[in-house]
Amino acid sequence: MTVPRTSLSRPYVLASLATLVLAVIATVVGLFVPGFYRDAPVLLPQVYGQDLLTLVVAVPVLAVSLHFSVNGSLRGYVVWLGVTGYLLYTYASYAFMTVFNELYLVYVALLGLTLYTFVGGMVRLDPTVLKRAVGERGVRSYVAFQLLVALLVVALWLADILPASVAGTTPESITAANLPTNVIYSIDLGVLVPAYVISAYWLGKRRAWGYVFTGVILVKIATLGLAVLSMVVVMIVDGQSVVLPQVVIFGLISVVGLALLAQFLTSVGSDPAAVQASVSSGLTGE
Repeated sequence: MTVPRTSLSRPYVLASLATLVLAVIATVVGLFVPGFYRDAPVLLPQVYGQDLLTLVVAVPVLAVSLHFSVNGSLRGYVVWLGVTGYLLYTYASYAFMTVFNELYLVYVALLGLTLYTFVGGMVRLDPTVLKRAVGERGVRSYVAFQLLVALLVVALWLADILPASVAGTTPESITAANLPTNVIYSIDLGVLVPAYVISAYWLGKRRAWGYVFTGVILVKIATLGLAVLSMVVVMIVDGQSVVLPQVVIFGLISVVGLALLAQFLTSVGSDPAAVQASVSSGLTGE
């Protein structure tokens, strides 16, 4: 069975290799240098959990997907974009929210590398190639999942934000962390939730970019859900209390997200007619 092929030009390969090196440095230092993070105690399990997931899952997946992308795999390209998006989200939060430390410039470098690689990678991908590769299979499960995740994120964060806004106070999650505001609220509500909704709408209308956004978002949701669970494990080990409903919600998001991602990637190239139609229009390196 032939699968549509893509290619990744040298600047993107070099940027991803630099991302791999810097991410390993950042996570290893964060995890194994005692007292490195200067953040409030309530935030420490979160950054440790994030570092653990990034080192154990995101870095290897980025390396493997980069390898397959270089060798022309469309599936590898989608995963590469998704993991790059996860790292962009991660190091945007580190660059804007963690207390200044010796790796600040590394966080900024990772933010820049992943931002421009992600945007450039999206622009270079011909969405019609991916749409034809996936074929005319049902999309309702993907649409419903993205809308459900968007709704859950909005509900979780507004449950903290609205009562404080009405009372003229500050959410406890912000005061306990000694932060001026919560960057995660801003990114999730201002960027990710609209992206989920737009992706679901486009996919429901069978627009080509809907397939691209869905593939990338499924990788992003699965990795982020696992990162939250990793944070929960560290919090439990540290003796901190956890909100059980949130643990259950993110656990389900991770499991369902991984299942849908596997289904989506398996469907790429499974329709021989769509594959043959898309081979001639695959990406070429610059």
